[in-house]
Amino acid sequence: MMHYSDIQIVLQEVPGEVSICFTITGCNLRCEGCHSPFLWKNKSGDELTEMKYQEVLELYQNFASCVLFMGGEWHSDELVGHLKLAKEMGYSTCLYTGLDKVDSAISSQLTWLKTGSWQKKLGGLDKQCTNQVFKEVKSNKILNHLFK
Repeated sequence: MMHYSDIQIVLQEVPGEVSICFTITGCNLRCEGCHSPFLWKNKSGDELTEMKYQEVLELYQNFASCVLFMGGEWHSDELVGHLKLAKEMGYSTCLYTGLDKVDSAISSQLTWLKTGSWQKKLGGLDKQCTNQVFKEVKSNKILNHLFK
């Protein structure tokens, strides 16, 4: 079962979108310099039940335009189900992951995908030398320039 530490409305993570951001716990990547090591603990935070998830999406349906997951790819089947529901409700979808690629079952449900582990010396999406990539999934177009 997927757990989350936070649900927020965010404006910068997906350019041009008002996103409902679900920060998922249980990350096993443990990137050096991670700004959120509390997210490594499995099953910390609250359980993201189907009822809770749908309630949040309904609450923000006329305000937010995108559903963003910070992690959660380690719960592939559950994440795919959540992304499908978001799309059915008219939302765009995005995943931020420290992996370099994700399973096609997940990517097929995404509008955007941010890949790449956090590496302090390379910086984030706003840095020219970053290893991280933000792309539109359908076209495979890299959109890092939107963060500069």
